[in-house]
Amino acid sequence: MWDAYKKGFKAWLQLEKSLAANSVEAYLRDIDKLTIFLAEQGAKSPNDVTLNDLEKFVKWVAELGMTPSSQARIISGLRSFYKYCLLEQICTIDPTVLLEAPKLKRALPDVLSFEEIERIINAIDLSTPEGGRNKAMLETLYSCGLRVSELVNLKLSCLYLDVGFVRVIGKGDKERLVPIGSDAIKYIKIYRDDIRVHIEIKKGQEDMVFLNRRGSSLSRVMVFLILKALARKAKITKNISPHTFRHSFATHLVEGGADLRAVQEMLGHESITTTEIYTHLDREFLRTTLQQFHPAFK
Repeated sequence: MWDAYKKGFKAWLQLEKSLAANSVEAYLRDIDKLTIFLAEQGAKSPNDVTLNDLEKFVKWVAELGMTPSSQARIISGLRSFYKYCLLEQICTIDPTVLLEAPKLKRALPDVLSFEEIERIINAIDLSTPEGGRNKAMLETLYSCGLRVSELVNLKLSCLYLDVGFVRVIGKGDKERLVPIGSDAIKYIKIYRDDIRVHIEIKKGQEDMVFLNRRGSSLSRVMVFLILKALARKAKITKNISPHTFRHSFATHLVEGGADLRAVQEMLGHESITTTEIYTHLDREFLRTTLQQFHPAFK
């Protein structure tokens, strides 16, 4: 019975919400968990599920050892599912309206200083073709504040290097134009014109900017591993991922006095509240600056 609802929900997420495949799969896994729980309770249709059922389900999920952030994501998935059910008239009421998500403490991510970013980039061995690619890649990652998925999916046809912009396809297939710095432009051109031309490119990958040695686009995991190895080589012990470069890009902009709306636009955040995390980082920066330089704080 639920299989038909899940199939319809999947189509709605893909077509109406334009969600990426990973996000769609995550939502469907959440609904799978609900159906497993309901099967244990005596199966119900979506219209028969009550707030009390959902509260018991959230408690059950918590007892499985899921973190508060995972619980909150599952509740978000349930809300989306019931929004779909209401639109399709599968349900007459939404039992998720009063469902409370666990309170989350927003952890501030590690941020790299500009000097640390330079140390990581300078650790690249430029005597190899992969080194030239990695230099172009990390310069672009920091210059544009891209998500790792946006970096690995960057296309040659989306580079407008003569005017200093790249066209980025972000979450939900939303496009945005992002300025790109002169160093990143320089190393992309070197990679594109002197290194990439010697790679035998796989069919269908001709427009991808960054390729592995077999001529296919890089995976997100590969970028993560490249960055981890470079951080170790640069003797940086912070917890680093490609997202650290994005966080650092935004933090450095805010610390430099950039307008929050401009930062939101460059990062491709749908809501300004997501960008506002960087004002908290900025306040921490101000506090440490005072502690370091103000005589009353010494």
